[in-house]
Amino acid sequence: MRFFLIHGAYGGPNENWLPWLAEKLRSYGHEVIVPQFPTPQDQTLQNWMNVFSPYLDKVDQDTVFVGHSLGVAFTLSVLEKARIRVRACFLVAGFVGSLNNPHFDPINQSFTNKSFNWNTIRGSAKEFYLFYSENDPYVPLQKGRELAGHLHVPLLVHKNAAHFNASAGFSTFPALLKRIQLIT
Repeated sequence: MRFFLIHGAYGGPNENWLPWLAEKLRSYGHEVIVPQFPTPQDQTLQNWMNVFSPYLDKVDQDTVFVGHSLGVAFTLSVLEKARIRVRACFLVAGFVGSLNNPHFDPINQSFTNKSFNWNTIRGSAKEFYLFYSENDPYVPLQKGRELAGHLHVPLLVHKNAAHFNASAGFSTFPALLKRIQLIT
């Protein structure tokens, strides 16, 4: 299987649990691609799509996306364009629309404040898994409920996981890996 790990705003491939997950998946023989997207400077959906465009031909029925935070909205946009049904999407602390946060909303706007083709997105992955925390300081649980409603899937809510980032103790993410192992 091929995994794409997609970081969020102000993030990168070497932060939070992404390096740990990449290492685990590679040790099981999977191909793992963790692109570096421009953030916060030049952070726009178009710029991220430009970075990702060389990988579009690698997206196939054995592809799995793992997106964190803003990486979720980006993954949804990729699914709209890919026109193929991928194996699964694991979406962590994602959102669409505004967060009502002046630090993030301006740079997230092109990703999240747009019309999404939910029918296309739902048909573009065999399975969706949504991970949320009831105490996320950036993404309210209601944003998870909204996304779950759009995708017609349940939420996997974790207690005291905050934003599933290193500052919340998430340099590893065993619960995510366990869910991934169920589909591989």
